[in-house]
Amino acid sequence: MRRSLIGLAFLAGMATTAQAEDTPVLTVYEPDYFTSEWGPGPQIEKGFEAQCGCDLQFVAGDVLSRIMLEGKNTKADVVIGLNTDQTARARKTGLFAPSNEDNSRLTLPIKWTDDTFVPFNWSETAFIYDKTKLKTPPKSFDDLLNAPDDLKIAIQDPRSSVSGLALLLWVKAVYGDKAPEAWAKLKPKVLTVTPGWSESYGLFTDGEVDMVLSYTTSPAYHIIAENDDTKAAAIFPEGHYFMAELVAQLKSSKHPELAQKFMDYVLSDDFQSMIATANWSYPAIIKDGFLPKEFADLPRPAKTIFYSEDEAEALRQPALDEWLAAFR
Repeated sequence: MRRSLIGLAFLAGMATTAQAEDTPVLTVYEPDYFTSEWGPGPQIEKGFEAQCGCDLQFVAGDVLSRIMLEGKNTKADVVIGLNTDQTARARKTGLFAPSNEDNSRLTLPIKWTDDTFVPFNWSETAFIYDKTKLKTPPKSFDDLLNAPDDLKIAIQDPRSSVSGLALLLWVKAVYGDKAPEAWAKLKPKVLTVTPGWSESYGLFTDGEVDMVLSYTTSPAYHIIAENDDTKAAAIFPEGHYFMAELVAQLKSSKHPELAQKFMDYVLSDDFQSMIATANWSYPAIIKDGFLPKEFADLPRPAKTIFYSEDEAEALRQPALDEWLAAFR
């Protein structure tokens, strides 16, 4: 009997191993935050695997740099988390396949016509403050620049952070040739420039700075997850810079049908309905029930600022040079 049980266990183990070997693996490159406990990755993985008959494996890191380094030898089937200001450099690699998605379904504040990169969520950059600590927040970008120099702000480095780069383009859009003057006024108020968003936001939540560069949707997290309505975005009449996170599939994918299925899943109701409270952003497709009331009630800027990828790429280095000149 014992030998029979051992034999059955062995056969069961062999069957499980064979089944695992037969399960296709879809590899998705994503930013570090994506698969953290507060990121959307775990929910996405669970939802997609329930319908794909595959093993979805996320690989965290700097998505664009890794793809550019690996080139045609990349193991990625799909990349997720690229930013609208990165698509020009990503497209030049020639590594990406058409999305085969219908952009007319998108409910963005801008018109999206790209047939390769697909937005899965969006927000606008903003400076976040605590209403209990900053009683008179700036009501415009000019107010921010002309605020007392003892106002303490945290921003992100545009060389390592997509939100930091967005701030460069935001300032350039608002102030044009006078951007260097704007940076000169802002610099005394910047307590620190961090490599990424999380470091800056941690300084803000720890009370070490009065304002932090983040997104208009950031207060939703505090309201919904922490029952804290003291955090707010300063909304400026000059407009706020649009940012979307994107997904795209690779030409070199070993599982092109699965890659396409994942692209389709990104714009499905299942995926889009989880975005608001999984990634604390507006979903790319908003339908009834996709936004909690607290989220839907957030103030929106009257003007959305957006550069095409060619415009953003052309401005990136000049804007970075202006910023470096001010912050060296």
